[in-house]
Order: sequence, then C-alpha cells, then structure tokens
Amino acid sequence: MTGIDDLPVRDELRGKSPYGAPQLDVPVRLNTNENPYPLPDALVDRITERVRDAARTLNRYPDREAVELRTELARYLTGTAGHQVGVANLWAANGSNEVIQQLLQTFGGPGRTAIGFEPSYSMHALIARGTGTGWISGPRHEDFTIDVAAAERCIAENRPDVVFITSPNNPTGTAVDRETVLALYEAAQAAGPSMVVVDEAYGEFSHSPSLLPLIEGRPRLVLSRTMSKAFGAAGLRLGYLAADPAVVDAVQLVRLPYHLSSVTQATALAALEHTDTLLRYVEQLKAERDRVVGELRSIGYDVTESDANFIQFGRFQDASAAWRAILDRGVLIRDNGVPGWLRVSVGTPAENDAFLEAARALHKEITA
Repeated sequence: MTGIDDLPVRDELRGKSPYGAPQLDVPVRLNTNENPYPLPDALVDRITERVRDAARTLNRYPDREAVELRTELARYLTGTAGHQVGVANLWAANGSNEVIQQLLQTFGGPGRTAIGFEPSYSMHALIARGTGTGWISGPRHEDFTIDVAAAERCIAENRPDVVFITSPNNPTGTAVDRETVLALYEAAQAAGPSMVVVDEAYGEFSHSPSLLPLIEGRPRLVLSRTMSKAFGAAGLRLGYLAADPAVVDAVQLVRLPYHLSSVTQATALAALEHTDTLLRYVEQLKAERDRVVGELRSIGYDVTESDANFIQFGRFQDASAAWRAILDRGVLIRDNGVPGWLRVSVGTPAENDAFLEAARALHKEITA
C-alpha cells in the first residue's frame, strides 16, 4: 500500500502532521474556540433570502473583487475598531488562513523567512512551510508576553520578510499592547524592510481596543480578522485584512480567480446586516470568560490573562493526563502542546458549569 513517504513530497513536508483538533462525541465540546450560540432565526432567514438570490446567477462567476462585501466589511471595522477604512483598504478570502496564505505567497516564499513568537497560532508556521517560506520561532517571556528586547534582536539578526504578531494570542489568550507592535514594526523596517501582520482573529473579545488605527501611515502593517469567532460563523470560512491599498493590490497578484463564491459573499453580507445582534453574543461570552477565569483561580489553578474566547490554565505535571481526566468527565478541551497547560473555549453558561465541575474534581484529585 502506497504511503506519503512513497510519494515525491517536498522535503520540508516529510514527517509533518496536518493541523487539526480531535472531534469526539462527548456532551460538552470546548476545544476549537467556536462561538457556542447558533445563528438567530432572523439571520438564518436573511441568509436564505440572499443565497436564494445568489443561486439565480450561479451559472455566472461571482464578483471577483467582492466589492459589496469589502465595502460592508470596511463599514463594520470603521464602526467597531475606531479607525476609518474604505473598500481600498479591505481584502477578503476563505477564512483568515487564506488571508495569511496569500500574504505569505506575496511577501514570503522560497528564499524568504517569516517569524512568529511562540507558542502562538500554529497555522502561521504551517502555512509558511506550505508556501516554501522559512520559519523562525521568536521569544516570549515566561508569562507568554512578547520579550520585546529579545524580539528586536531576533528581527535584527534574522531580517525576516514577514513578522507575525498575534493579539489576542492563541493558545495563551494574551493581548499585545500597541507599544510592542510599534517597537516590532520599527525593528522590522530597520532590518528589512519587512511586512508585519497583526492577527486579530479574536479581536472582538479583547479588553483592549483594536490595533487597527496603527495601519495609518504604516504601509507595511497588515491587520487580519475573521468572521468565524465573533460572528459565530466558523462554517462560513470568511476572513479579511485591512491595510494600505498597495497591500490589497499586491495580494491580488496571487489570489485564485473568483476565489470567493457567490454563496459565501451572500452569506457574509447577511451576517453583517445583523452585527448588533451578533456582538451582543460576544458581550455574553466575554462576561462568561471573566467568570470562568475567576472560578478557575478560586479553585487553585494558574490562569493566563485572557482577551479571547478561550482560557489557558494549568499548571500540570502531566497535561495530557489532565486533558484525559477532564474528557472522562464528558468535557472535551484542548491540549495544545504547551508544557503544563491546557486550553478551554468559552461556551454557554451550562457548558462552562460542566467544565468547571470537571476542573474542580480534577484539582481535588491532583492535590489530594
């Protein structure tokens, strides 16, 4: 039987594993940072209407530039992130992962490198590998904040072509302050100049304002966002970036023709019509996140400061065994491979209570 090793796979892909999280049939699943609230009926009805209209012209290619969608995304960002942007500043793709892929296809590639500060979103390194971009793992402090001085030295020494800053960071949940972003942007321009990508996939959940205003006057700074989390639309696969118009022009050099289907565009436009309702769910999740953080600390766990819709907690001598013990109690969370730590997504109040009950029982076991 033929296996991967029998195929002429690129050397840098050999021995690697695809990205993924286990999907097990358990009562409570809190391992993939999904929004736990189904879309409201009014939005489902509006999606049905828009998709029905789009279906009438499926014999034709979709709007290649997705102008209406980009216009509405710009309106949304302007209204919620505190900085005026227009359609020329926005680009959309199939999830923020495709946004990142297009950025690396444009500014990375063979003979070029990208840096991220790990632990962080593992897809940055995986997409870098997939585009032939060299990957550099940058430093963090023990509390998972970025070690700015060490990061500046790393950038100066390695002169990367792309710098990733994830805020709030996945899997730790920590936000990055604007001063850190500015310092690393300046370091990247002195060493490169390099593109700096701020991944704000969980930006709507942060205690701090968006870093979007920093793109003003910084043509090599890019902000990446997604509709998967705050909009409760993980199944939609719609991500977008905001940047100088020159960046939007550049990524179109590598985008596939008609990459966003008419159905995707119609669904995203319907969701944007219901922004106020969806963001009320975000406020509920933020309140639940803060409640769970407080409960975990009162139980006796160490908890990383969270600005996202998930929480990193520990510390465990054997994180894998702790993950299994919680799973045995009917709750699926995530072992992200950060030594001594686990990550739990914020769910509904009932789901969070079930998790906290399992976490209390586990803590009694390991401290007995």
